[in-house]
Amino acid sequence: MAVMTSQTIHLHHKAPAKPDPGAPCNGCGVCCLVETCPAGLILFRQKRGPCPALRWNEPETRYDCGLVTAPQQYLRGLPTLLIKPTQALFRRWIASGKGCDCSFTLDD
Repeated sequence: MAVMTSQTIHLHHKAPAKPDPGAPCNGCGVCCLVETCPAGLILFRQKRGPCPALRWNEPETRYDCGLVTAPQQYLRGLPTLLIKPTQALFRRWIASGKGCDCSFTLDD
C-alpha cells in the first residue's frame, strides 16, 4: 500500500519550472528544497531540505549550490589553492550536469 505524503516548499517566484526527471538541470531548486544531498548530510547533519547551501542567483534567475559556487563560505579555512578541486568534488557529489534526478512532483 503506497503512502502519500505532502511537503510544502517555498520557491522563488522567478524560479524556473521543475524539469522532468532525466532532463537537464535548470536550477529550479526543488531537489535541494526537498532533501539534502550526500554532501549536505555530512556538512549540515540534516536529512531534509531546504539545504543551507541552496542560494538564489538573481542575475541568472536560478538556484545554485553554494558548495559549488562558494565552498569557502561553508568550509571555513579552506585554502584558496583547494577551492577549484573542492568545487569539482561537490559537482560530482551532487551529480551536476547529469540531469534532473528529483522525482518530487509539484501540485499547482
